[in-house]
Amino acid sequence: MNSHERVTASVDHREPDRVPFDLGATPMTGMHTNAYRNLRKHLGFPELSDQIEDRIQQLAHVDEDVHQCLKTDVRCILPGGSDKYQAMMRDEGDYTCYTDEFGVGWRKPKSGGFYFDMYQHPFENAQSAADLENYRWPDPLEESRFKGVRERAQAARDAGRAVVLGGLCAGVSELHSWMRGYVNYFSDFVLNPDIAEFIMDKVVEMKMAYWERMLAEAGDLADVVVEADDLAGQDRMLISPKAYRKYIKPRHTRLFAFIKSKAPVKVFFHSCGSARPVIGDLIESGIDILNPVQKSAANMNLVELKRDFGRDVTFWGGGVDTQRIFGSGTPQEVRDDVKRSIDALAPGGGFVFATVHNTQANVPPENFMAMWETLQEFGIYL
Repeated sequence: MNSHERVTASVDHREPDRVPFDLGATPMTGMHTNAYRNLRKHLGFPELSDQIEDRIQQLAHVDEDVHQCLKTDVRCILPGGSDKYQAMMRDEGDYTCYTDEFGVGWRKPKSGGFYFDMYQHPFENAQSAADLENYRWPDPLEESRFKGVRERAQAARDAGRAVVLGGLCAGVSELHSWMRGYVNYFSDFVLNPDIAEFIMDKVVEMKMAYWERMLAEAGDLADVVVEADDLAGQDRMLISPKAYRKYIKPRHTRLFAFIKSKAPVKVFFHSCGSARPVIGDLIESGIDILNPVQKSAANMNLVELKRDFGRDVTFWGGGVDTQRIFGSGTPQEVRDDVKRSIDALAPGGGFVFATVHNTQANVPPENFMAMWETLQEFGIYL
C-alpha cells in the first residue's frame, strides 16, 4: 500500500497494512520548533533555517528528509497568507507582539517564551450585536490564499501521499472566544446570545466561502479537510452540552454539510479535553475524524472510546500522552504508553497515529524516537 491507500483504508474503517502516521499535517499534529531542531540533530540531518508553519504555536515546517526518514503518510496543503495583511512584530517591554488579521493581539515573552498568547480582543467592549455590524472582517476569498494550492496538492498525490487541506481560521466557537475574550465568551451564552450568534454566523459564512473556493481548487485531490473548536477542558466541557447543542451544533452541522456537498472529503475535527459528552453530537453534525483524543483528560479512556464510537469516527491522535509522559517520561514509559494506544485504537482500522496534540518544546528526541520505533514494531496489521 502507498500512503494514500493506507490512510483511505483506515478512515474508511478498514485495516491497512500498517497504522498510518501523521507528523505535521495539521496544526495539532506538528512539532514545536525547539523539539524539531533537536530531532534533526539527533537524526544526523543538517541544521536548516527555521521555517515556522504556525506562528502562534511556533510549529516548525517538517522537511521532506524527515518525512522520508520517518515514513509519514500525510501531507498538509495550507492556504497562503493574506496580501492585505502583514504581521508586523513589535516590542512591548518584555514581550514580542503582533496583531492578526482578525484584530486579535498576541504576545510571547522575550525570555523563556515558547508560544504566543492572546492579550487583546477586538470585541471585548461590545454591548450588543449592533456594535459589531460595521467591523471589517478579513476577506476569505483573497487570491493569495489559493495560489499554488492545486499544484502542491497534485505533487503530494503524485507522490502517493494522503492530502489534508488546512482551514481558514480558528473554529466557529473558538473564534468567538478570541474576538471577545474568555470572560465575555462564557457569559455571552447567557447574557448576550445575540453577540455569540452574530460572531458564529459570520465565521460560518466566511468558512463556507473559503471552503467553496478551496475545494474548487483541490477538492478532487484531497482526502481530509481540517476544522476545529476547543469545546472541553481537563475534566469537563467548557460549556454545557445543552449550550453546545443549542448554539454551536447547528452551525457545525451547516458547515460540515456544506463542505461535503462540495467534494468527497472527510471532516477532521479537533477538540482538546474531556469532550466525550458531545462526541455523539459531533458525529451527528457530520464529523468523520476526531482529534487529538486526549486520553489524559477525564472520561477519555481509549478502550471505551473505541468501543462506543469506533464504528462511526476515526481517531486521529491518541498515540502518546503529550501531557504527562512524552516530555517528562523515560523512553520505556513512552514505549509502554504507545503500545497501549495501538492496542486500544488500531483494531478494525479507524486510527491514524499522531501525538496527543503537538510535540511540545520539551520532548527529547530520544522519547520521540521511542514513540516512532514502537509504532513501527506494533503498528502492523497481520
